[in-house]
Amino acid sequence: MKTKTAKQRAAGGATRNGQERGPAPGGTAATSAQGDASPLASVVVGRTVKRAKARAPRLAAKLWQLRLYVMGSTPKSQTAFANLKQFCESHLKGIYRITVIDLLKQPQLAKGDQILAIPTVVRRLPKPMHIIIGNLSDTARLLVGLDLRAAD
Repeated sequence: MKTKTAKQRAAGGATRNGQERGPAPGGTAATSAQGDASPLASVVVGRTVKRAKARAPRLAAKLWQLRLYVMGSTPKSQTAFANLKQFCESHLKGIYRITVIDLLKQPQLAKGDQILAIPTVVRRLPKPMHIIIGNLSDTARLLVGLDLRAAD
């Protein structure tokens, strides 16, 4: 390769007729874990290679795990569950699982996800975790809260 940094040219690592001369006198060549000298190590010193990472859309996740925390079978809890189920059927068809946790029956589970109000939806997977409080009737807020669409 013909690409060299200014330090390497000054140290005698310049190319001649397209061939490498090796590391500078007194310098050391980079070695791999097996102890083999890397032929590209002296060429890429001092240069950063940036690779574009394609961010996979959130819908590419295998399974969305959602927890709905409610307090008994109240009309507000039932509305929240119906709204969440309708939302998931229209936006996450076939790749979601909703776990309903009744805090009257299992109050110790509220501490794990730091539940302060009900009804609350917690997105466990895909990471990172997101928490949404309310009856989930606002679809636009739910899209942003679950990180399915960027905030406007």
